[in-house]
Amino acid sequence: MRYPIIAAGCIAALPVMADQPVLTVYTYDSFVSDWGPGPAVEEAFEATCDCDLKFVAAGDGAELLARLRLEGARTDADIVLGLDTNLMAAARETGLFAGHGQGEVAVDVPLGWTDDTFLPFDWGYFAFVHDTTKLATPPTDFRALAESDVSILIQDPRSSTPGLGLLMWIEAAYGDDAPEIWAALADNVVTVTKGWSEAYGLFLEGEADMVLSYTTSPAYHLIAEEDATKAAAAFSEGHYLQIEVAAQLAGSDQPALAQDFLAFMLSDGFQSVIPTTNWMYPAVTPEAGLPTGFETLIQPDGALLIAPEDAPEARAGALEAWLAALSG
Repeated sequence: MRYPIIAAGCIAALPVMADQPVLTVYTYDSFVSDWGPGPAVEEAFEATCDCDLKFVAAGDGAELLARLRLEGARTDADIVLGLDTNLMAAARETGLFAGHGQGEVAVDVPLGWTDDTFLPFDWGYFAFVHDTTKLATPPTDFRALAESDVSILIQDPRSSTPGLGLLMWIEAAYGDDAPEIWAALADNVVTVTKGWSEAYGLFLEGEADMVLSYTTSPAYHLIAEEDATKAAAAFSEGHYLQIEVAAQLAGSDQPALAQDFLAFMLSDGFQSVIPTTNWMYPAVTPEAGLPTGFETLIQPDGALLIAPEDAPEARAGALEAWLAALSG
């Protein structure tokens, strides 16, 4: 806590700080955690902008969109960072977003990227992570998982982008057979958490054999903890691709600063932070390349992705099948 008398005496001496523009970025909880990218990104951007970069945590990725819908044009956000391709069409339909103004951008994202509103900042593949000392031979596809007694932790697709990603993964891989897969998987599910952090924490506490996460998650344990016991199971159907995006709010009162942030987001100052804080692949490969340890990660045989414009319809059917299976 600041001392009121000292603070009051300093007001006249610090007019520049008082006049600094504030750029407000809504994002998900883990991004702004002490171990996430937020602190390093804030420091790096503020060194270039003579501004105050303010991150506001709003739950998991799907909750970002829900909050923006609730606030509408009254939102304080200048930027939203943490939606993904499964949510882009729904976000676009709100009419709350402006063009990113960056022209054609060169990014290292599988399947390429062309969009004039949303910009990617990282990407990864969804996967089930396990401890190799406890589960030496994991299932290699969803049917084998459903037929096994392997227990899993997943996230709620209504609040979590990984949870929604799992729905789309099964939908993309199995189409009309997706409800059958969900019905068979229901007894493997230990619990459904609101977000990724809770599910992964339960996995680390030994509450289930596998957890829905990313192919890049084992890199954290290997690099940060020198623990090589965590691995992602390679599924023969292919793995669903998540591309996380950011966009400027049309009602931003700092449009020029918002554009500067989006440009910075694709620079080395931002992208070099991503691999060892967000533990995802950066949208633009840093000048120094990927950290040692990333070369050990599994490389999916196929990238599955439902086009952003088709995602709302696919989500509706997939969510219905998921609810029917898990409530039965």
